[in-house]
Amino acid sequence: MKKKVFLAFLGVLLLAGLLGGIKFLQVNRMITQGKQTVPPPATVSAVTVEADTWEQRLTAVGSLEAVQGVTVTAELNGKVVKIAFEPGTYVQAGDLLIQQDVSFETAQLRSDKATLALTKANFERSKELLAQKVTTQAAYDKALAEYRQAQAAIDNIRSTIAKKTIRAPFAGRLGIRLVNLGQILEGGQSIVSLQSLDPIFVNFFLPQEDVARIQKGFTVRISTDALPGDEIKGRITAISPQVDEATRNIRIQATVENLQERLRPGMYATVNVIMPDKDAVLVIPTTAVLYAPYSDSVFVLEKPVAEGQEAPAMTLRQQFVRLGDQRGDFVAVASGLKEGQTVVSTGVFKYRNGQKVVVDNTLAPRFSLSPRPQDR
Repeated sequence: MKKKVFLAFLGVLLLAGLLGGIKFLQVNRMITQGKQTVPPPATVSAVTVEADTWEQRLTAVGSLEAVQGVTVTAELNGKVVKIAFEPGTYVQAGDLLIQQDVSFETAQLRSDKATLALTKANFERSKELLAQKVTTQAAYDKALAEYRQAQAAIDNIRSTIAKKTIRAPFAGRLGIRLVNLGQILEGGQSIVSLQSLDPIFVNFFLPQEDVARIQKGFTVRISTDALPGDEIKGRITAISPQVDEATRNIRIQATVENLQERLRPGMYATVNVIMPDKDAVLVIPTTAVLYAPYSDSVFVLEKPVAEGQEAPAMTLRQQFVRLGDQRGDFVAVASGLKEGQTVVSTGVFKYRNGQKVVVDNTLAPRFSLSPRPQDR
């Protein structure tokens, strides 16, 4: 009995050893096949490193300001009896905006006109009598003074009426109405904002080291979030003679056209001052760069040669680069690449050094120096 048990146990061990050996051979064969298997080359989009000429420019953040802009206010106390404008409309210089109550001044004007007529008659009579030597010089001087006082009284009341008849000081666009009919206005109280929008100023600051490089008349291009993708041209019209002591920056003012009034005072804008000189640069798409804290890099495509034959796929070589300015979809390469080299243009985070790839630009994006949101 013991012999049978021993033989059965030995048989089980032999069977387990046989199965283990077979499994070991299968795993070993799979490992060998895995080492010998070459993955298919990845598909990439690629571009050629090109030489280009970029204009030099100085960039700053500016603020838009109306050439003429005020908040129209009341000069004298008075009740509003007429509102002659609609908020948001365009008005010409001299257009009536607000009429305050001038009933007292109108009545006073009629009284002063009667007084003027009387003093004028007395003055002319005294003038004739003085010529005839019938009256004295003192009487003539008194009549002349009374006549001039009557004229001054009329001028004074007319000035009061004019101040209560509030008109647009210049042509421009009105803002939101801040008063109501029947309201008692006090001197200095705001009525409505008036802004002249075309042209419009853009004020910005540049470091003091750039003072010698800029001049009046230089072209500027401004862009703002309110007009995505659009650049508006203007020219430098004023340069402050004084550098700010706190920031060591100098204030610059440019004037730009605003025919459609799309730019409004108070907006901020990115300002590019276009310099007369240009730079020769090597450019690649910004999406071709693998950005990293230690250094930026790109993947250069190389054609490996094996046994005198050209390989069907290209090999990626990671190349560290030093970058320059960025313009639109492109970035300048200061060092690390040469004109004519081919680099991967998109999806660079997916690839590794030495990887085999093939090029297919069928679905490659179109790159531009002036991209627009609708092109994306």
